Amino acid sequence: MFGSKIDLLKRDWLDVVFAGKNKSYGAYELRQQSASNTTRALLIASTVFVLLFLSPKIIQLFKGAIPEEKEEKQVEVVMQSPPPVNPETPPPPPIEPPPPKQDQVKFPPPIVKPDELVQEQEPVQIEDLKKADPGQKTMAGDPEADFVVTGPVGDGPKQAAVVEDTKVYDFVSLESQPSFPGGIEKFYTFLKNTVKYPAMAQEANIQGKVYLSFVVEKDGSLTDIKVDRKLGGGTDEEAVRVLKRSPKWIPGIQNGKKVRVKFNIPISFSLTGQ
Repeated sequence: MFGSKIDLLKRDWLDVVFAGKNKSYGAYELRQQSASNTTRALLIASTVFVLLFLSPKIIQLFKGAIPEEKEEKQVEVVMQSPPPVNPETPPPPPIEPPPPKQDQVKFPPPIVKPDELVQEQEPVQIEDLKKADPGQKTMAGDPEADFVVTGPVGDGPKQAAVVEDTKVYDFVSLESQPSFPGGIEKFYTFLKNTVKYPAMAQEANIQGKVYLSFVVEKDGSLTDIKVDRKLGGGTDEEAVRVLKRSPKWIPGIQNGKKVRVKFNIPISFSLTGQ
């Protein structure tokens, strides 16, 4: 008993210490709850310490979630002054319009002038306007003339050049994925009939899969054939050779147009029957 560790806070010892004493005084209850109070205090203190330690990072995280308003920079644009006009340059000659299809009678709009400036001129009669159109001057019409619509001179709107889509798309994110003619079973049949097991791999008993990637072009041909995971013993070269002899695939479709698509596939080499 003397060599054992004595825990004075255990209930058995407390009952011995407080035997025959007033247990409702308070000391008995305090010693009985001392372990739980200590544990609770440690947990609260640890929680407060961790929160104080991590509070800067938490505040920074919340600040990062709210996008900061970007200050727009105002750039002053200085317009260059137009080139000087040469006064000696003569103005372009006036362009005489083509004759109208119908006869025209001079009938300019009325202008208010003083009496002394008014010139004596016979006014246009209503009968004349029945046979001709009013205009700035009297001129004979040409029944064979074409209607001419004048407007600003220019080349008009030009159609933007069509840019060919050469992006290589991922196999998963497509409307219509590329496929071998006849389905994947036909592709496996093609591999079975075309693959020749290399002699070096047979002698070394090399078996497994060669993982390759290639690009299915818009015309269905396979390009950029690469070995992503090698097996060795000549199997890698044989896998590349077989893919180069593959018939053209059905190309992938994105937004209703044929696109280039990257494709990944494993080719298995197995020595069955040995």
